[in-house]
Amino acid sequence: MASLPLELAPGCLWWQGYLDRAAQEALVADIRDVLRAAPLFTPRMPRTGKPFSVRMSNCGPLGWVSDEAGYRYQPLHPVTGAPWPPFPAALRRAWEELAGTDLSPEACLINWYDREARMGLHQDRDEQEFAAPVLSLSLGDTAIFRIGGTGRRDPTRSIRLASGDALLLSGPSRLAFHGIDRIVAGTSTLLGQPGRINLTLRRVHPARGEREAAL
Repeated sequence: MASLPLELAPGCLWWQGYLDRAAQEALVADIRDVLRAAPLFTPRMPRTGKPFSVRMSNCGPLGWVSDEAGYRYQPLHPVTGAPWPPFPAALRRAWEELAGTDLSPEACLINWYDREARMGLHQDRDEQEFAAPVLSLSLGDTAIFRIGGTGRRDPTRSIRLASGDALLLSGPSRLAFHGIDRIVAGTSTLLGQPGRINLTLRRVHPARGEREAAL
């Protein structure tokens, strides 16, 4: 059972140390299996084609991709053309324990941050369903995470997301601007190299008329 979270803002919940070391190691092994089937790729910005500083992949029925054509969810890996691998059981368990919704996740973004990677302030708004939260799990080096409000110029605050932490954006914080300022290299030995894996579980479609995926 998860411990009580710290509420950073209404609907933004932070569980420090949600995954212990053994659970982190098991999940890393699961994600490495996923990446053998769905290798990391470099997303690109719409229109400009500028590469992101993070590499990424996905698991679950849908995966988020970005290229010159825009941001979108799709059922196939953009390089291999194969379906995304299914969710590891640990990810489904985390969603069931922390998400606080009957809606099932449909996508898990796997972002790999090397020591130089960043993620600018942005909203997670490519989904059609905002009633479901966004749940992220951190593995590896600590990240300086910044969160604001639903307006780009709203005040922000920063926290240090460590390996094993879980963070939920829900309710009033579901569309909060957030990003990663930097990675603090050398703060974890989990991955055997500097860097961080961020796993972000999301619901994409509204429940009405949607058939729940059997995962």
